[in-house]
This record gives sequence, C-alpha cells and structure tokens, in this order.
Amino acid sequence: MSDKKILGFIGTGVMGASMAGHLLEAGHEVHVYNRTKERALPLVERGAVWEDTPADIAAKCDVVFTIVGFPRDVEEVYLSKRGLVENARSGAVLVDMTTSSPKLARKIYAAGKKRGIGILDAPVTGGDRGAREATLTIFAGGDKEDFEKVLPYFEIMGRTIKHMGGAGDGQNAKLGNQIVIAGTMTGMCEALAFAKSCGLDLNEFIEAVGGGSAATWSLKNYGPRILKGDFAPGFFVKHYIKDMKLAEEAANEMELDLPALTVTRELYEELAEGGYEDSGTQALYCLYDPEEE
Repeated sequence: MSDKKILGFIGTGVMGASMAGHLLEAGHEVHVYNRTKERALPLVERGAVWEDTPADIAAKCDVVFTIVGFPRDVEEVYLSKRGLVENARSGAVLVDMTTSSPKLARKIYAAGKKRGIGILDAPVTGGDRGAREATLTIFAGGDKEDFEKVLPYFEIMGRTIKHMGGAGDGQNAKLGNQIVIAGTMTGMCEALAFAKSCGLDLNEFIEAVGGGSAATWSLKNYGPRILKGDFAPGFFVKHYIKDMKLAEEAANEMELDLPALTVTRELYEELAEGGYEDSGTQALYCLYDPEEE
C-alpha cells in the first residue's frame, strides 16, 4: 500500500491518541476527529489535520480508523447520514477498532459492501500501555484483501495482529479475550486480598507468583498499580462492563452459559455503582480492600 494514502482517525481518547500518534510518527498524513476537540489538539500540534465531522474525514481519507466508546457511538459514526459509510470514497477501507457488537460489525460490513467500501472490525487489547508502546494485539474480521491493505498500518500500532475470519469475527475474538480477563482480574484481586490478610509482603508475592504458573498480564501490569493505590484508567470500568454485556449477549444467542463471566460483570457493576465507573479496571480490588478506596 502506498505511503501516500491519507489516513483518518476518529476517537483520540486514552488509547486512540497514542495509536494515531504512532501513525503520525511513521510519516503518514493523518486527519483526526474527536467529539471533544480539545483532546485532539495535541495531535494537531504534532501535525495532524483537524476535521469538523466524521463525514469530512470520510470524504478525504483512503483508510479511516475509529475507536470510540460504545456500540451506539459506532453505529452513529458509521451509519448515520453524516457518517463514514454514506460519505466514504469508493474503494476506501474503514476500520473499527472499538470493542463492539459482532452483529453490528456485520451490519456495517453489509452497508459498506453496497457502496464499494472495505469494512474491517479490528478491536484491540493491551490497554493504555499497549497503545503507548505500540504493542497492542489486534483481532481483525472482514475480507482478507482489506486486511492485507491495512496490515502495514496495524503493524505501526500493534505487535500481535491476526485475521480472525469474516465480518464480526474480530469482535468475537475480542469478546473471548474479555472473558479470559474476567477470570484473571477477579483471581488477581482475590489473591492479593488473601495475601494481605495473611500478612505477606505484597511486592514479594507479586514477584513470586508472577514467576510461576499463575503469571498473567493483569498481575504484572495491574498488580503494582494496585499496591500504589493507582486506579487511573488504562481501561475504564464502564467500558469493561459494556464488553462483558456484549459477550453475554453473544453467548445467549448461542445458548451458552458463562457463569464466571456473569459473576464478574455483577462485581464490576457493584464497583461502578460505588463511583468507580471512570476508574481503571484494577479498581476492582477496592471491593476486597475498602482501605484502598
């Protein structure tokens, strides 16, 4: 794919700002839009081009990436009259990197096909750190041809990049990833609460457990944050609740019961109701250790 392609990026929040920044640093022309303009200004100062609407991005860019909050935001950005599908150039590729609904991903794909537009659903995992360090895992669904076109840009933003299948399969893979995290987050928080109650040195505990069969990404990255009382969002509690609900919805359609996921979602909802919806997912520990609140 030619380096002269014009790129668009919609959603410059905790993760999107870093992801768009890597595309800029690689020398690409990047046009940006964010619902709150102020959050995109640091990118504009670094050379990105501000656009006033998603439609303006669509009309000018060959490849457009989006990472927004919720499925309703995805639907508005892609399928509204002033959205990407209606206003994209013929032959463009639109890439949604939000964790969203597999069903919605297939709906957007079908709408894009009618207009000669490539559509990929390519949600990511790795949190704020993965976005900053360009080590994200990217799960892509859609046509292999479109995946190959966008792969050079994925490689700028991530490390593990997989084409998972057809439209919606990127989302399916990401929801599976979130199901795994449900177990690791509850397990980590309960283990830390147990170790503290036993009087163990928690730093030593994390180092010891992290060197054995219980090692997880969550323990390595979130464990030290918890010990420092750092509950700032690398990934918002409210967004994780959304992801778990999407996974439950997909599982219900397949008549698949996921009781551990349901319990974890209920714990996170309790956490959100306690005022932590805009905290990072590691704040789950506060349910087990009120002293950390």
